[in-house]
Amino acid sequence: MLKVNNLNVNYGAVHALKNVSLEVNDGELVTLIGANGAGKTTTLHAISGLLGVASGSIELDGTDLRKTPAGRIIRRGLAHVPEGRHVFSEMTVLENLYMGAYSIKDKSRIDENVEMVYGHFPRLRERSSQLAGTLSGGEQQMLATGRALMTNPTMLLMDEPSMGLSPILVGEIFSIITQLHKAGITILLVEQNAKMALGVADRAYVLETGTIKMSGPADELANDERIKKAYLGA
Repeated sequence: MLKVNNLNVNYGAVHALKNVSLEVNDGELVTLIGANGAGKTTTLHAISGLLGVASGSIELDGTDLRKTPAGRIIRRGLAHVPEGRHVFSEMTVLENLYMGAYSIKDKSRIDENVEMVYGHFPRLRERSSQLAGTLSGGEQQMLATGRALMTNPTMLLMDEPSMGLSPILVGEIFSIITQLHKAGITILLVEQNAKMALGVADRAYVLETGTIKMSGPADELANDERIKKAYLGA
């Protein structure tokens, strides 16, 4: 579904991504792990059109995304759940969901999508009229994910969904990620909690200082001594 080949991204004089190549097949949950500053968020921003790239290619279902504006990338079925949630704090939960459906003109379809989101996140239904800024961190993560689902994506980019959450909420968020994957949504997950990410993923890539250093089945990487030492606290 997604193919990134020899991707290079610069921030001024800083070479942030160096020939990054990765693939995500239809129906997979693939995780990209690495330390802070490794380039994980930069990779997602480049894929979703939020950053320009110096060279390389990004293809979604065979379509070159480098020449596609970010708004049209969403219409092609790729939705991005950003790091830090970025909900519209002065809008209600329902209004935030409607913002996610800005590209859909059919009101009945929007209503169906709201019900779909509430099916995944019953807590959002309970807080439908509540201002998003008053939600807990875990609820805001649910809302950010639900807002992305309003576009009926075939693929989700998820950036650090567990950031700043308590261990109990981290478990809840990862349970939801697994649920979405089982529902047929292809997911590329960027996550600093490598243990949790490798526990739910099919395959994984390890990014270090802008370069892919390792890749393979998630369970194999979880048992690799180098990964255990560097990322799993073993």
